[in-house]
Amino acid sequence: MRIISFLTAVLVTAFLYLLVFERDALRAVSQGAPLSTLVGAVLGGDPSSSEAQEPTEPNTEISEGQTGATEEQPAEAELIKVVAIRSKAQEIDSAVVLRGQTEAARQVQVRAETSGQVISEPLRKGSMINPNQILCQLDPGTRSTTLADTVARLAEAKARVPETQARLEEAQSRLEEAEFNLNAAEKLAEGGYATETRVTSAQAATRSAEASVATAKAGFETTRSRIQSAEAAVASAEKEIERLTLVAPFKGILETDTAEIGSLLQPGSLCATIIQIDPIKVVGFVPESEVQRVKIGARTATQLVSGQAVYGNVTFISRAADPLTRTFRVEIDVANPDLSIRDGQTAEILIASAGKQAHLLPQSALTLNDDGNLGLRLVGPDNVSKFMEVDLLRDTIEGVWLAGLPEEVAVIVVGQEYVNDGVEVAPTYREMTQ
Repeated sequence: MRIISFLTAVLVTAFLYLLVFERDALRAVSQGAPLSTLVGAVLGGDPSSSEAQEPTEPNTEISEGQTGATEEQPAEAELIKVVAIRSKAQEIDSAVVLRGQTEAARQVQVRAETSGQVISEPLRKGSMINPNQILCQLDPGTRSTTLADTVARLAEAKARVPETQARLEEAQSRLEEAEFNLNAAEKLAEGGYATETRVTSAQAATRSAEASVATAKAGFETTRSRIQSAEAAVASAEKEIERLTLVAPFKGILETDTAEIGSLLQPGSLCATIIQIDPIKVVGFVPESEVQRVKIGARTATQLVSGQAVYGNVTFISRAADPLTRTFRVEIDVANPDLSIRDGQTAEILIASAGKQAHLLPQSALTLNDDGNLGLRLVGPDNVSKFMEVDLLRDTIEGVWLAGLPEEVAVIVVGQEYVNDGVEVAPTYREMTQ
C-alpha cells in the first residue's frame, strides 16, 4: 500500500510539473504533435536527439500562433459594450414651468361706515351675491328727522333769495340816483347856479347809497352761504341714510355670514366678506433668469393638485422683483364658470414660450460628470465616448426633452455609468421605443 501511495504521489507531481512548466509542449502533444516534443522539452531540448529536433520548428510555429491568438482575444475583450440610440432633434414649444397657487380675482370686506343696529335677516356664507344686493340694513333711528330739518332750512334759505335780491337792486337804484344828482350839482356849481352846500349834500347822499349797496350785497352773499350750508347739510343727511344700507360691490360668493340681526355695528365693523372667483387668478413667481421668456398674453396650462387642468393667458408681469427671492409675480386669468376652482389651491403652471430644438430621450440616460453637471454620454467618432452637458426643458411620460445637443446624436442609454471621456466602446443600437 505504501508503494502505491508513493507512485501516486510521484505521478501527480510529474503531472503538475508538466502542467505548470511545460504547458506549451503538453498542449502541442494534445493537438497531435509527437511525444518526443514533450520528452525534448523535459530534457531541456537535447540537440543530439534528431527526433526531438525535427518537430521542434512546427511545434514552435503552432505555439507562436496560439500565443498570437491569445493576445488578440483580450484586446477585443477590453472594449466596453454599451447600448445606444440614435436621436434627431425636434422643434417643441418651450415652456416656463412655475409653481404657484390660485387667488380670487377680487376680495373685499364690507364694513359699516356709520353706527346702527342690524335690522335685516343674515345671509349665510356660500350664498351667491349679485351686484348692489343688500347685505346689511341698519336701523335709521332719527336720521329721517334730521334730513327733514336740513331740507326745511334749505327751503328757508332759498326763500330769502328774492328779498335780498330786491334789496340789492333797490340800493343800486338809489346809488345811481345819488350819482346823477351829484353830477348835476357839480355842473351847476361850476356855472354859479348852485351853492357848495348843495354839492356837499349830493356827495353825502351818494356815499350813503354806496353803503346801502354794500350792505345789500353782504346780505345777498349771506343768503347764498346759508343756501350752500343747507345744501351740504341735506347731502350729509342723505349720505348718512345711504350708509344704513350695505350692498355688495360686485357679483361673487359670501365667504362669511353677514352680520346677525340685532347686532350693533360701529364704523369699521365687519358686515361680510365677499370674493369673486370667476374668472379666477393663478399666481406664480418666475425667476429672473426666465422672466424675459414670459410675455403678456402668452398661453398657459395649469395643473392643479386635484388633477384638474385649466388654461388661460398671462395678464400681468411684475416690474419689481421680490427682495427676498428675486422672483417676479406673474398673474394668469382662468375662466371658472362652474366655480370648481377654489381660492388658494396649489398649481403647477406651464407658460408657452418660443420653440426650441430638443431631443426626446429616456430619463435613465441622464448622468453626471465629475463636476456634478447634468448631461449625457454620447458615442462620438471612432466609437469614442464623450460627455455633453444638456438643458432639461420638460419631463413627460414618454421621456425628457433636452436641449444643448447637436441635431443628430448617438446617446448611450445602457452602460453610460461605466465609461469616461475618450474610452472606446462597442455600441449596440436600438430604437427609442424599445
